[in-house]
Amino acid sequence: MIYRWLLAIFLLLMFFVPLFLLVVQSFAREWRFQMIFPETFTLQHWQSALSDPLVVEALPVTVLLTFGTVLLNFIIAFPAARVLAFYDFYGKAVVETMLLVPVLVPALAIAVGLHSAFLSIGLANSWLGVLLVYLLPTVPFTIRILKNGFIRIGSDLEAQAAVLGASRWQRFLDIIMPLMLPSVRAAAFLAGVIALSQYALTVTVGGGQVMALSAVYFPFAESANASIMAALSLLFSLLPLGLLLVFEGMFRLLFLNRVKAIRKG
Repeated sequence: MIYRWLLAIFLLLMFFVPLFLLVVQSFAREWRFQMIFPETFTLQHWQSALSDPLVVEALPVTVLLTFGTVLLNFIIAFPAARVLAFYDFYGKAVVETMLLVPVLVPALAIAVGLHSAFLSIGLANSWLGVLLVYLLPTVPFTIRILKNGFIRIGSDLEAQAAVLGASRWQRFLDIIMPLMLPSVRAAAFLAGVIALSQYALTVTVGGGQVMALSAVYFPFAESANASIMAALSLLFSLLPLGLLLVFEGMFRLLFLNRVKAIRKG
């Protein structure tokens, strides 16, 4: 038992201590190597980070790309995961293996090839091209998470509802989505975090024309001071949390009553 507590304390320290130091650095007016703790604090570094024209331009683009990526992931992954979970067909093992290709093969290698293809159809250096290339590292994970969710809930409840006359849409809203919420939450958060961190894909396909926050963050690190970078890092880390809160609010608003009804039943 004591080892579990020690492990939990160690993990908490590994997470909260760097985060605490990052917060302090972002507000510190000056924090030299010899100083144990900053003497004065200021909001100047946050103001500098939030007023930078590139950051101001990148924030709404990043939010739209992230939400678009999550939405397209669900549109593609829901039917694919359902088929892989409940149906047997020739070549199923090959399809499941192919889902690992974007994970095993560097996404940048695939993105370079896609960039050439996008040039011929006018999608290169555009937000739509960046949005589509974000699907490469995210859709395989989303399909696998949702597939496991479908296997977990099975198809018996849906079949019973169909026998009782429920339409396909009613079965999806009243049975599938409430039972799949844990998997949907995990898939949405993971797809959003992966999309937010795609510096190489954004630069390769966006060509410097699509200013997502990931494309601003890394070059910004070469010129900004440590406190401004700390503020920008915290801003970057708050985006996944905001994404999680928004999706959680949507899920609760749309499906919480249905989940309670299923549990009572």
